[in-house]
Amino acid sequence: MPGSITNIAGYRFVDLDDCERLQAVFESVCQDLGLLGTILLAPEGMNFFLAGTPASIEGFVSFLETDDRFTGVPLKRSFTDYQPFNRMNVRLKQEIISVGIDRIRPVDFTGETIEPKAFKAMLDEGALVHVLDTRNDYELRLGTFDNAIDLNLETFRAFPEAIQNLPESMKDEPVVMFCTGGIRCEKASAIMVEAGFRNVKQLKGGILGYFEEVGGEHWNGDCFVFDQRVAVDASLQETDAVVCFACREPLTVEEQRSPDYVVGQSCSYCVET
Repeated sequence: MPGSITNIAGYRFVDLDDCERLQAVFESVCQDLGLLGTILLAPEGMNFFLAGTPASIEGFVSFLETDDRFTGVPLKRSFTDYQPFNRMNVRLKQEIISVGIDRIRPVDFTGETIEPKAFKAMLDEGALVHVLDTRNDYELRLGTFDNAIDLNLETFRAFPEAIQNLPESMKDEPVVMFCTGGIRCEKASAIMVEAGFRNVKQLKGGILGYFEEVGGEHWNGDCFVFDQRVAVDASLQETDAVVCFACREPLTVEEQRSPDYVVGQSCSYCVET
């Protein structure tokens, strides 16, 4: 039936010194519950995207609550009538969000958070604020906030270098950064604070949290998500965006009308490559 599958996403920056043990534990728990998706474990924390029946998801959440390190992890929930993941992976990584700077530890310090309602109020009032998109270029193409700054990132690892090109005046002016669910801008805010930006805030819950609390005002387009849905709209419903089979670039409905787009073969981003 419609909405029979519950999708959750969550993360927490927290020191983990038992990642290998946790890997085995989570593999067993997810298998028993029949969940599919991805869990990333690193010394800096945990990040997960999972889907299953409502009962299996609640079973996983209840299990998380048995470990003090994961108690109360904020969750983003959405619903589909199909399973958006093909398999279950529990992976060990050096970082849950890769940037390659060991001294950046979000568990120790980050920029302040701003609630979606407060952020919307700033935009409603036309307040002086630099809205900074910390996502990759292909995500931003599908949609972003009005007048958001595009850093033209191919990967998040390029973020520290990209902010060096921002105007020096921005270091004393309000900056609100955002990403899909909050994890990247939490780490990005720590990088910006270290780089000398003195008025940096991160959008709590990211784009999905904004949609959930205040809707889609001041947003244009869709929001890319990392599963078979490809993108969701401000109502958190799957859209008609697709991914090119050949190059894995997300394509809007308009881009699918291009003569270069041949299902299963090519699109305008890869037809000449």
